[in-house]
Amino acid sequence: MQCQLCPVGCGADRPARAGACGVKALTVAKYYLHPYEEPPISHKNGSGTVFFGGCSLKCVFCQNYEVSRAQRGKAVTPKELADIFVQLEEMGADNINLVTPDHVSDLVAEALSYRKPAIPVVYNSGGYCRVEALEQIAPYVDIWLPDCKFVSPDLAARYTGRRDYFDYAARAIAYMAQKPLVWREDGKLLSGIIVRHLILPSCTSDSLRVLDFLRQTLPEDVPVSLMRQYTPMGDIARFPELGRTITAREYRRVRDYAEQLGFPLFTQEKASADRAFIPNWDF
Repeated sequence: MQCQLCPVGCGADRPARAGACGVKALTVAKYYLHPYEEPPISHKNGSGTVFFGGCSLKCVFCQNYEVSRAQRGKAVTPKELADIFVQLEEMGADNINLVTPDHVSDLVAEALSYRKPAIPVVYNSGGYCRVEALEQIAPYVDIWLPDCKFVSPDLAARYTGRRDYFDYAARAIAYMAQKPLVWREDGKLLSGIIVRHLILPSCTSDSLRVLDFLRQTLPEDVPVSLMRQYTPMGDIARFPELGRTITAREYRRVRDYAEQLGFPLFTQEKASADRAFIPNWDF
């Protein structure tokens, strides 16, 4: 097919050749019960997380760099992926967590069509999505978990190579925000949306703009996850400003503004900025 799934629209004839995302079809770098997502996602037993190889964003600071650049991963068919979902469910996963699925969302939807898990399905995305592609997989998704990385096109171009990041992320998040929140009595999220924002060094002014956008777009009860976990890694040699973790003052500035805007918040401690939280890749 001439692939148009993501905003890059590279037109790759997959599976004959890889697209801008770096992969021809489905690859999985790891799947396991992940305990370090937001509390209503990891919940008690852990989130049944599947890390897909490749990515159409090129974040220089990516903490899963080997996976996003398709240096890791085992090729699987949609039916094999459906079997992985069954395995995770049998392991006691609280949900099925699809990490970076945008560039293979059609194949993931095919896998889910073989057997929809009895537990919630989480669509864990960088936010750089086409609404048309989201509409195709939406019938299988219970929880949207997108990033909102930048408002500034200059920052997006500098750090991801995608100057139009916010144009697409804004539309995608507005679409996802239509899904009503449904909570179980014990605090587990069954349906809805949580939006994540990773605070980067020297970028707090743009973080405040992200929060302004989210306040205008999200229903009042939708939580925002303010991530403090930025760890210098990836391909940042040309970006000296990214060579440190964020300061307590930077995190406090963004957190205080989010509280002022009235968001339900998930926050992180300083210790979250540690390579120990990055998975060891199986493939």
